[in-house]
Amino acid sequence: MSTDVSVPLAKNEDSPRGFAFALTAYLLWGFLPIYMKAVAHISPAEVIAHRIVWSLPLAGIVLIVLGRTNDIATALRSPRMLAMAALTASLITVNWGTYVWAIGAGHSLDAALGYFINPLFSIFLGAVLLKEKLQPLQIAAIALAALAVAILAFDSGGIPWVALTLAISWGFYALLRKTLPLGPNQGFFLEVLILSGPALLYILYLEFGSGQGHFYRTGLADTSLLLGCGVITAVPLMIYANGAKLLKLSTIGIMQYIAPTMIFLIAVFVFQEPLGTARMIAFALIWAGLFLYSWSMLKGSRGR
Repeated sequence: MSTDVSVPLAKNEDSPRGFAFALTAYLLWGFLPIYMKAVAHISPAEVIAHRIVWSLPLAGIVLIVLGRTNDIATALRSPRMLAMAALTASLITVNWGTYVWAIGAGHSLDAALGYFINPLFSIFLGAVLLKEKLQPLQIAAIALAALAVAILAFDSGGIPWVALTLAISWGFYALLRKTLPLGPNQGFFLEVLILSGPALLYILYLEFGSGQGHFYRTGLADTSLLLGCGVITAVPLMIYANGAKLLKLSTIGIMQYIAPTMIFLIAVFVFQEPLGTARMIAFALIWAGLFLYSWSMLKGSRGR
């Protein structure tokens, strides 16, 4: 899943085509828990390995169609770019792994919470690491998010690690991705290219070494689901990347709430996960914080 609003915009204006692309991507991400629940009987590590391996040919085809394969050749000759891509690839693997585990283990609400927290954590990172000046409304939004996390920690007797891992891993991924001088499609291909070697070796070990793999041993349904992991990973991300270039930053900032809202609704009404008083309070605080964040962003956009 992606909530990165840092994709460079060609023009500071919205277009119907860009809105359609972005909406499609967020809807696909919103329904992703249903797919992940269908593969919940397969270990998260195996699911992630197949997400990586089967994303690679799809991402490669897109680059060939766009005529951007030269960018990858340039990146492969740069040790600095390879090191940076390896770091972002590691972060996205942590994010994917946590998400897949959370859905399968019945923690979809925590996953939704993590992606609601993410924009506020990104503001915090910008202030701490990039010395960006925080507006009063943004400070209040971060404080509300911190209070929500504290309430959940107090209620459960431990930190809400699923939500925090998702928010932190994606926050740092988005931050570091800004410094990688590649377009979103090229960057994604480079990341899965770096990960594909270990992922393929792990799949081969499961299938022919330990005999615990699900790719062809356990029937056509599992094989199809694992093959589809590439589609559900690569397609929404690339649709989003092309849509974000045709929308204002503030528009993307508001639309990014579509996916976690859908995850929240699916968790409560489809997966029947218990909400509980502490979670209801925490979500209310997060939503209040996101309202303040969105309001400050819209005010800033109108000012500019």
